[in-house]
Amino acid sequence: MGPGVVVTGLTLGALAVVSLLAFQANGAQDRAGGAKPTVTTTAAGTATAPAPTASATPTVPPLPATSGAGTRVVYSVSAHYVWLVDPKKNPQVAAAFPVIPGTVEPAPGSYAVTSRTPTTTGTDGRQIEHVVRFAQQSGVVFGFSAAVDGTTPTADPKAKTGGIRSGRAEGQLLWDFAPNGTKVVVVA
Repeated sequence: MGPGVVVTGLTLGALAVVSLLAFQANGAQDRAGGAKPTVTTTAAGTATAPAPTASATPTVPPLPATSGAGTRVVYSVSAHYVWLVDPKKNPQVAAAFPVIPGTVEPAPGSYAVTSRTPTTTGTDGRQIEHVVRFAQQSGVVFGFSAAVDGTTPTADPKAKTGGIRSGRAEGQLLWDFAPNGTKVVVVA
């Protein structure tokens, strides 16, 4: 096993632990009646350096008021953000994270997860995992996924793709949260 594999494994483990601690801290603030801390999980690095990147001032946009009700995945076309919402939990937002959109965006509306694939090849030729598809419009399939190599490159503007990429840890969260039939709400 090479040092790159070890470093990648340690990095992913650290991201998982930090995400869990941030989630627990967020819930503790709610129970204590204090202000919610602003916490986000950043997407993994670039195509040449698959290490996580940190933001100096991480902010999570608020859940859009027009996102509906019930258990759902919410995707904001304008903010390029995803929220995993479970109204039976406290806090209701189980996770929120930025994503990199494809070259075509889905129309705002309510959809449902139609299919899932553990691993495959994306339209950009990269190996992807945790593919969660929810819509097809004008021949473009829309879904969430994560690149196996941990990168989140910008989509090739010449390609017509509806793949919405997240980091690997976020892709796992979404995969675990959204089985077939889960509501997906796309907002402007």
